[in-house]
Amino acid sequence: MITRVTSQGAARIVVLFGVVSLLADFTYESARGIIGPYLGMLGASAVAISIVSGAGELVGYGIRLLSGRLADATRNYWLFVWVGYTVNLLAVPLLALAGHWELAAALVIVERLGKAVRTPARDVLLAHATAQIGHGKGFGIHEALDQIGAVVGPLVVAAMLNTTAGSYRSTLAFLLVPALAALGVLGVLFVGNRGQEATSYRQQYALPTSSIPSHYRYFLFGVGFAAAGFADFPLLAYHLHKQGVSDAGIPLLYALAMGADAVAALVLGRLFDRWGIRILALSGVISAISAILVVAGGISAWMGIVAWGMGMGAHESILRASVAFLVPPQQQGTAFGLLSAWYGISWFVGSAVLGMLYQIDPFAMAYGAALLQGIGVTLWLKLRPIEQKSE
Repeated sequence: MITRVTSQGAARIVVLFGVVSLLADFTYESARGIIGPYLGMLGASAVAISIVSGAGELVGYGIRLLSGRLADATRNYWLFVWVGYTVNLLAVPLLALAGHWELAAALVIVERLGKAVRTPARDVLLAHATAQIGHGKGFGIHEALDQIGAVVGPLVVAAMLNTTAGSYRSTLAFLLVPALAALGVLGVLFVGNRGQEATSYRQQYALPTSSIPSHYRYFLFGVGFAAAGFADFPLLAYHLHKQGVSDAGIPLLYALAMGADAVAALVLGRLFDRWGIRILALSGVISAISAILVVAGGISAWMGIVAWGMGMGAHESILRASVAFLVPPQQQGTAFGLLSAWYGISWFVGSAVLGMLYQIDPFAMAYGAALLQGIGVTLWLKLRPIEQKSE
């Protein structure tokens, strides 16, 4: 058996990883909000910007499968965390030095690559810690802190752009501050926990077996349908704007969604520790009705945005907690990588389908989204008889 950290030590690990994610999201989510106009200022065309964005997301999700497998194979999770965070964070302020859009585009993709390298390994370390305080609770706390950075960062950048006459370079250069702060907190976490966290994981768990458990693959089928049916916020925002929501109102709705995301991650995480996959299924039902409520308009649209945020909070917290709940520790790096890659591919394909349905009729999109997520919920509910935590 592995030597476990204490509950107090586990909580400290979760919170510190949450602070790292808060500062990291402050850094790169702020940049993502302005990268399109910045690339355009450097001379990139609309087509080039679109291709760069798509390639970044493809790398960001697809490489996680490889990095997760490598992390499991080497058992050196901290190495992947350090390399990934360093590349992910420092690529952002380096954008300020780019003199040509091609170089900036390369840095955008490198930033996504860094995130792909560190995410599965970080989630394995989080799963190890959350075993002591509850997987749902731990991943919920992490997601809530993460979302604080995702909301505050873009707001700070918007304020800076207003006071620096639209200087993208100075704003991107400023993001070196939260980037270094994130690496500093990561250093504190590493020094305080490398002995009992990473070493025990590397030495005391058996090497990964050849295949992922069959019930986890079944779980992934449900994830695929749920992700495919999860309407992108830009599509919902496009609809609301057509219905009369002002330019200033859209960011407020997004902030509302992110607030609902943070609260839902905490609440649903705690409930997940009590009732397991059933809470994941319940969150799927809430998420399934979000697009219908948004399309219905009026006060229902606001309720739909809240439901969408709750769905996002569930996907970012208890989906990850489910990995720790269903897969043995020695395979979790691979499992987290599979989850990310499959989720990204499914969301991409589903977004295209929902977009085509929207062109036919907004309600066709909304009901199509609900149907896809409903299939995912049904598959998750069938996991109850085999749901168990591996030791």
